[in-house]
Amino acid sequence: MTELSKLTIYEAREGLKSKTFSSVELTQSCLDSIAAAKVLNTFVHHTPELSLESANSSDLRIAKGEAPSMCGIPIGIKDLFCTKGIPSQAGSRILSGFIPEYESTITKQLWDSGAVMLGKLNMDEFAMGSSNETSVYGDVINPWKEKNNAKNLTPGGSSGGSAAAVAADLCLGATGTDTGGSIRQPAAFVGITGLKPTYGRCSRWGVVAFASSLDQAGPMTKSVTDAAIMLEAMAGHDPKDSTSANIPVPCFETFLTGDIRGKKIGIPKEYRIDGMPDEIEALWSDGITMLKAAGAKIVDISLPHTKYALPAYYVVAPAEASSNLARYDGVRFGHRAALSPGDGITEMYEKTRSEGFGEEVQRRIMIGTYVLSAGFYDAYYNRARKIRTLIKKDFEDAFSLGVEAILTPATPSAAFGLGEMKDVDPIAMYLNDIFTVPVNLAGLPGIAIPAGLDKKGLPLGLQLIGKPWEESELLNTAFALEQAIAFSDKPEKWW
Repeated sequence: MTELSKLTIYEAREGLKSKTFSSVELTQSCLDSIAAAKVLNTFVHHTPELSLESANSSDLRIAKGEAPSMCGIPIGIKDLFCTKGIPSQAGSRILSGFIPEYESTITKQLWDSGAVMLGKLNMDEFAMGSSNETSVYGDVINPWKEKNNAKNLTPGGSSGGSAAAVAADLCLGATGTDTGGSIRQPAAFVGITGLKPTYGRCSRWGVVAFASSLDQAGPMTKSVTDAAIMLEAMAGHDPKDSTSANIPVPCFETFLTGDIRGKKIGIPKEYRIDGMPDEIEALWSDGITMLKAAGAKIVDISLPHTKYALPAYYVVAPAEASSNLARYDGVRFGHRAALSPGDGITEMYEKTRSEGFGEEVQRRIMIGTYVLSAGFYDAYYNRARKIRTLIKKDFEDAFSLGVEAILTPATPSAAFGLGEMKDVDPIAMYLNDIFTVPVNLAGLPGIAIPAGLDKKGLPLGLQLIGKPWEESELLNTAFALEQAIAFSDKPEKWW
């Protein structure tokens, strides 16, 4: 049964229904795979006893014929989601020892749907990073390797632990969060599917905040079908989250027909950036050809304010982060620094935050505090908000012309080596989000799917962007493209 962890959610669901295997056997297979893959550093809080207990309960539900969509499916949870009675640190030292007394809305919905938690997954500290190198738990290692090169690669970030765990078949799916590309970029780096829903589709209650107007949770899975199944379990209105939309959640899986005849797919000219590798350009062209062959109509569109998206994002996101992270002061929970005689409350704040926050988090807090300060609020923050409105209007204009989805590359490169970007200008790291950030600023749904390998044997992805609240149509377009690409490569097991 050691091969069970390699199944997709769809395959496992069918196997559980037919009694080919049990959830306990499926879960044990994943736990064995996790134990054998410690070098990847994906799981940071382990819950084997709880996992098997939940799996046994799922088997009883299945036996009674009361199995919801995710019943008995073992998944990993990004450490950003609060889970009752289980450490939830957001990858940060400042939350060491924090064990929530409550469950995030999304994880509660997943447990209600019968999903089995395998443990908590590594991530960039407070979801700030594109390489999973800012975590207090240490770097996550991408299960993929370059041809004839043993160097360790980044799995992307911030949901790097989720991405690597799914790609290495340690779990059947995982939760991720996406503030500027943190689901889609790592998904592309490891050759899996990553879906960022419309802002407000999934509750943010109980998910540690980075930038509240941008954060959105979503599924990271082995296929588009799995993303549809998992999203249905995660989505829904939540009265505890004021930004949660009271919109019905359809059965996304039923929309996966693969029929996209007559659909208009937009190709934005602004995404053809200088220095884009020829392989990504070719991949994008191949994707266009495949959609056309499936009956879609390809139209050129313009998103003229795209070039301002990255600078606007790196004003808005740090500004919101500096406000959200002000609550971590060493008074109520988490890490508190040792004080010297004579130290007061101010010294406690300073020492606790200096010790508790990593370098990248400190950098973004300082940027955010600066752009919100009295002398610079209008010059930076207000201007960035205006640019955000223009970016949103660009997409609205494209959709008003009948465009139903937009095809772009997911990332400007394949996965790079761990440590390669640490001593480089931070802006070079931020450029990893160049294709993903506009989607968050506009609050739109976006999905990354694996589309091929580069000359070094590493995965590359394509991104589809959809209309707000139309994840069902976006998933169907992605399903059609997935079928045409027929990507089936997996990392060669070395761990």
